[in-house]
Amino acid sequence: MNADGSAPNNPNKPRKSATFVARSAYYLFLIYGILILAYAAYTAADAHAYQAVEKARFESVRVANNYEPRHVAQGDVIGELEVPRLGIQTIVEQGDSPEILRRAVGHLVGTSMPGNQGNVALAGHRDTFFRPLRNIRQGDTVTLKTPEGTFQYQVESTSVVPPSDIQVLQPSGGKTLTLISCFPFYYVGPAPNRFVVRARATN
Repeated sequence: MNADGSAPNNPNKPRKSATFVARSAYYLFLIYGILILAYAAYTAADAHAYQAVEKARFESVRVANNYEPRHVAQGDVIGELEVPRLGIQTIVEQGDSPEILRRAVGHLVGTSMPGNQGNVALAGHRDTFFRPLRNIRQGDTVTLKTPEGTFQYQVESTSVVPPSDIQVLQPSGGKTLTLISCFPFYYVGPAPNRFVVRARATN
């Protein structure tokens, strides 16, 4: 006790408080990191399983050759996209909702369907199915398989545009294919631009 009767100051108290706060923050960040990794692993496994099931189902339809004209609804599988040189092979679904783009590449509603005249526009995440697009080159072959047939395209150009640029979705003369992903590919957080690949049909 001090001479005036008051309790003595404890010099270790501020240090203990700071240690407690630092330790709590460490564990909070550790738990947050583990949850992020667990979610990433889950989404990757879910997408892989979905792709395997839908590819087998899609191939059975193509082999059976029993295609009948149908209305394509949101979430329906419309085909399979391949870029052989880059190792891209992924199912394409109708629509571009977050759930669709988490498990597949999405066909943008309002653009042409594969095999028709005009611009077929497909969107994919830069950190999953479209990550290899960063290495695409002019002249690369892109194949889009559907129950109606197999359509091949040759890459003519690439560009980087702001998200507000909707010209890349406009109808085109002949048969074209547009692939869209976020850019830069290694950007942390919502990417500021879009990477656009334009290809033209060769068959």
